Formats: sequence, C-alpha cells, structure tokens
Amino acid sequence: MKTITNINALAQARALTLPTREASLNRDPSVSQFWNSNRELLENAWSEWEIENKDSLLIPDETLLDPKLRKAINDAWENPEKENAVADLWEEIIPGVYSAQFFDLERLAEFRKYLEATVNSEIPRRAPYGIQLNRHGVMLDPRSEGHLAAPNFQAFYNEIMDRYMRPIARLLLGTYGYDNQTFGFSIQYNPDKDKDLHAHTDASAATLNININLPDEGFTGSQVDFHDTTTRKVVQTIFEPGKAIIHTGKVPHATHPITSGQRSNLVVWLYGDRMQIPRGGASSYGSVDNSAAKVVTTENVTARERWSIPNSPKDSFAPF
Repeated sequence: MKTITNINALAQARALTLPTREASLNRDPSVSQFWNSNRELLENAWSEWEIENKDSLLIPDETLLDPKLRKAINDAWENPEKENAVADLWEEIIPGVYSAQFFDLERLAEFRKYLEATVNSEIPRRAPYGIQLNRHGVMLDPRSEGHLAAPNFQAFYNEIMDRYMRPIARLLLGTYGYDNQTFGFSIQYNPDKDKDLHAHTDASAATLNININLPDEGFTGSQVDFHDTTTRKVVQTIFEPGKAIIHTGKVPHATHPITSGQRSNLVVWLYGDRMQIPRGGASSYGSVDNSAAKVVTTENVTARERWSIPNSPKDSFAPF
C-alpha cells in the first residue's frame, strides 16, 4: 500500500479507505486494526479541522442546554441541598424512567449545524454496531474506535457526562458507585435505512437518550416502548425536540419502525469500573417522589456525594 507523506493529518485521514459495512457487522479483526492503527492520525485530523474552521465553527458548551435545567444544575453544584429543584424538572414515565427538556430549542439549530459540519469534514468516523449497525451514527466516547475526537466536542461531551448526567442519574436512579465510566454514540432512524430496534436492555447503570430533532423536523412512527417489569405494563413514548429520557439500563425498551421523516438522538451511558452495573433491575436503584419533592434512594449516599466527580481513571472497556 502506498504511504502518504508530506501532507497534513487532515488530508491523510480523508484519503483513508474505510472498512466495509459487512466487515464491521461481522466484527472482522481487520476493522479494529484499521481504527486502532489510525487512532493518532484521526485525533490529529480532528484537531486540524477545528483550527482550520475556527472562525465558522460553534464551540459547543452548556449554554446550548435548557435554561431551567442549566440553572438548577449549576445551583446544585454550588449547594447540593438544592438538588430537589433538578428532580422537579423530570417527569416519571414508569419507575426507573424519567423525561425532561434537555436542549434549549432556540439554540438547538446551532448544535445541529455543528454536527453536520463534523459529517462534512470527511474525517472517517465509526458507526455504532451494537445490536445492529446504525449507518448514520457515530461513536462519541474516547474509549471507542473511530470516535468523534474534535477537542471542543469532547469538552462538551465530558461536561454533559460529569456535570449533568452523572448527578442526575444518582439523584433519580441511585446509581452512585456504578457510574465511573462513560460511553456514548449517536443514532439516526430513517424509513429507508435504519428503521427500528427490537426490545432490549442496555449494558449500563443509566442511559440518557437525547433527541436532537429541530421543532420543524417532524417524523411519524419511531415510538419507544418501555416495559414496566413490575406491573407488566408497556408505556409508549414519543421523543420531542430537545427532550431527553433517562432510565436504568435494565428497563426493557424497543423502538417502533419510523414511517416518515427522520429521528436523530444522542445516547450516553454510565456504568462502573470493568462495566459493572447494579444487580436486580430497577428495584435496586433509587427513585424520586416528585410530588413531595424528596429524593428517595436505597443507599446511604449524601447530596454532596451525588454532586461529585469520581477520582478513578477512565478504563478502556467498551460495550461495542
């Protein structure tokens, strides 16, 4: 194979030939070899891309998020005793499943424009292939091969995980002690490509699923079923623009076929070291009684502990 020399990392990355879809789905060893051998090159390419486009690119940060959520989160970081204001923003769907506005609808178009720019960068990115391959998705976490390694995006991703998702999961789901490690990917559902996802559970202590459709990007179908394992009831939900659903990984859920339009989401997970998650399903976690604005947990964890960042280093385990 001809070696590319005397050109920058961005040009070299754009010249790479990606593994085939079939090789990726079959978990061919050559696929991992491709991403691992080109990891440094791709990371350098993303850095060059940001510098080359610094005058036109958004620098994503928490100002993109819903103002009410942002204020409640920042207040709780200053004084964890104010954490109930965060809990009050989340509506319980079933035990272990909650929904709230996550992105600011007035800023969401800016974030989508940024994500479209990453696609148009022509830097190779690895699509998620967990239960099935999502062709328009991308891996978000540095533990993943071919992840979206743009430095400004990674700073935003870490901010979402550390300042938002982890304390929210601890507050609503009682995941403290099983949330040191992070994982993330994006997905897109289309009627002619990736349409649905059959019933499954996640290899996570907590999953945060954030819709990033704009208000005028309607779709039909693509409802999500959540199965209440206690009552045996199934509750059907529809993602609204900028809204997020957070749930324990062991809650079974499925996505109905999308019939028109497209739905785009960011999906991020938390779990413990060496991919540990609590045993026993949703009943092993805590819950929040919003009517009384009191946090109920099954562990003796203080508010100050919930609003803290783990000291342990990131490991290299990845679910897929």
